Amino acid sequence: MKSLQTFARVRSLLVPLGAALVPGLVSGAAMAACDVEYAVRAGDTYYSIAADHYGSRRDWQRVYQANQNSTGMPTLLAGRQIYIPCQDGVAVSNIEATSATTSAPVAKPVAITPAPSVASNVTARVYPENAELTLLTGDNYAPFTGKGLPAQGLVTELVHAALDIAPSPVTYSVTWDDDWSKHLFPLLNDKVFDMGFPWLRPDCDATPDNERCANFLFSDPLMSLPIMLFVRQDNQFQFDSDADILGKSLCRPEGYFSHDLDRADRRWLADGKIEFVTGKDPADCFKKVLMGKVDAASINLFMGANLILEMGLRNKILPLEKPLSEEGLHLVISKSHWRGTTHLYRVNAGLQKLRDDGRYQEIVSRHMGLFRARLH
Repeated sequence: MKSLQTFARVRSLLVPLGAALVPGLVSGAAMAACDVEYAVRAGDTYYSIAADHYGSRRDWQRVYQANQNSTGMPTLLAGRQIYIPCQDGVAVSNIEATSATTSAPVAKPVAITPAPSVASNVTARVYPENAELTLLTGDNYAPFTGKGLPAQGLVTELVHAALDIAPSPVTYSVTWDDDWSKHLFPLLNDKVFDMGFPWLRPDCDATPDNERCANFLFSDPLMSLPIMLFVRQDNQFQFDSDADILGKSLCRPEGYFSHDLDRADRRWLADGKIEFVTGKDPADCFKKVLMGKVDAASINLFMGANLILEMGLRNKILPLEKPLSEEGLHLVISKSHWRGTTHLYRVNAGLQKLRDDGRYQEIVSRHMGLFRARLH
């Protein structure tokens, strides 16, 4: 599956990296010019280009934003010409560019219109106040949603793209509310907003009484998430089959789903086959792993990878090779919404068109490339 291939590539970046794999920062005297056109080379990333031209990988978003509107899709294809803006909106003329780095000579100082804020959408949308479809999402769920992410996240861009090409398109708006705990109940359940994203779908066939299953309809999957076991580097255990989990202690953050642990072929919780521990948040579960209080923390691959970076745990915590389960991310809408099935049809048809014309894979590949580059 595509998600498992992504897992293998991302996991490989969580092991200690040698210095040769980490692009070094160059001095100001050696940096390439800005306010120039640059010919993309094989292996380039926005991070490496920013390091070459600005001396810091942290400024990669400046290059990304400057090119997303002009190229239509800012994928770094070898040979493509992209524009390198200057950091303060004014070009610098005293830095010499070399033919190995740039395909154009240094331009004279000229004022440049600042690139759009990274919090804006790819097409700089203006949302109508009286939109026919109101969407709700939240921040801090990289790489899927985030006000500071390119295109505000992978899933956000997929939703925009699907709605843009859906049959009988409608005007729509996206509202950001960072308190995820109130999205489903009461905001979406009470139809304060029409649809929300991205949400995991429980096993509604096995647990129809689950509150999400009982109250919401789900779109086709936007993408699939590998759910991993994150263990201490010096305390890895074998996970080749479910039998290897019996007797282990697993931590998940409070309020997270557990249906994959208790499905019909497992019943790990119902039959007491494992010790299930809750943490205050994902970081708390990682702390419990480090302290030896649990054998593993079980969260999705991308959240775990972000935590490893944020907590400085690259040499201390790793995911095991085999995913514990795979869960889909969806848009949801209340079952009592009078236009529920219509809106779902519209979204699903748009997603199918994205897959048929190749844009779905382009969007996913681009965001995954940026995410993997961040792990270097």
